[in-house]
Amino acid sequence: MPDFECQLKKYRQFKNMTQEQLALQVGVRRETIMRLEKAQYNPSLKLAVDISRAVDAPIEEIFIFPEEQN
Repeated sequence: MPDFECQLKKYRQFKNMTQEQLALQVGVRRETIMRLEKAQYNPSLKLAVDISRAVDAPIEEIFIFPEEQN
């Protein structure tokens, strides 16, 4: 089970971008975008910022990490 939720697909589709277009814009392979959308890959901070800018959405709305229970 992933340790975060990813809303990237929703925001990418709002911008009418394909996985390939987004991948080219942020400098990764399409497979990386696919894995991100399935929450199978935890992005670096730089990649998260680049994606946030590309889809024009806040990082914390794209990548949602649950708060830890103590």
